[in-house]
Amino acid sequence: MRTRITELLGIEHPILQAAMSWASSNAALPAAVSEAGGLGVIAAGPMRPDDFARALAEIRAATARPFGVNVPLNNPRAPALLDIAYETRVPVMVASQGGPRGHLERFRAIGTKWLHVVASVEHARKAEAAGVDALVVDGAEAGGHPPPSEVTTLVLVRRVVKATRLPVVASGGIADGYGVAAMLALGAEAAQLGTRFIATPEAGVHPAYKQAVLAAEVDGTAFVGRGRHPIRQLRNAFAEKYLAAERAGASDEELAALFDSATLRQAALEGDVAWGKVEAGQSAGLVDEILPAAEVMRRLVAELEDARRRLA
Repeated sequence: MRTRITELLGIEHPILQAAMSWASSNAALPAAVSEAGGLGVIAAGPMRPDDFARALAEIRAATARPFGVNVPLNNPRAPALLDIAYETRVPVMVASQGGPRGHLERFRAIGTKWLHVVASVEHARKAEAAGVDALVVDGAEAGGHPPPSEVTTLVLVRRVVKATRLPVVASGGIADGYGVAAMLALGAEAAQLGTRFIATPEAGVHPAYKQAVLAAEVDGTAFVGRGRHPIRQLRNAFAEKYLAAERAGASDEELAALFDSATLRQAALEGDVAWGKVEAGQSAGLVDEILPAAEVMRRLVAELEDARRRLA
């Protein structure tokens, strides 16, 4: 299936694997997705520069197909990570959490396609004005850092499609090919999946994290940290403690201290799924088995084709 995104990125299927700290901070998962015809994305955010450079060498050895890297532009290591991405001529940049304008010229000069992650119409318009090639639009169902406004993917994607001329990748609440078809029906040119790819052998998170995703229902996530940099994560002891403090009227200082007391690393690397931040989207309730990333891709494509046949 050809769309503006598949043509722009040179990929076979309109499916992107979301950048997920720790889960795709490696070459294995992105390489498997790219080799299967989607776009795999390395999450550079938690990586040291030398580890990032090593992962780039590994993914180039594993696949000749396009891949992407995500660099949060507000990350203190962003300048070093961007330099490495530039020096190694990464095919696709999927940038987030900052303005792209100051970086586009040098990456465009080497042929890199720049996708920018946005969570509002305002930011979508600013990214378009800056000159990015495409947008990734995160809705409230997404794990990690969805829009503070809590506008759903269904509404936000459609609104951004109407507000801009850029090709849009829809993200949030998608775990199968039927969800991909739904996003294409809204006018998106591709869909991005994160949580589904956590439940793969290639994802670089603790087995307990993967099992927590499998055990979750669609109502098993919490939106934690309203008024600061909120995250969507699985409901666990930390999330319940934070939400209880919020309901009880805890001060901003108390909530900030509580929010900072747990980390994603705690859950993803150490396996503390009770008190760590187990970031995952509502689509965890649609995931019920661990499968190799290539098999996930095969099923996504088959389901997308089935959805197209049914709609026809």
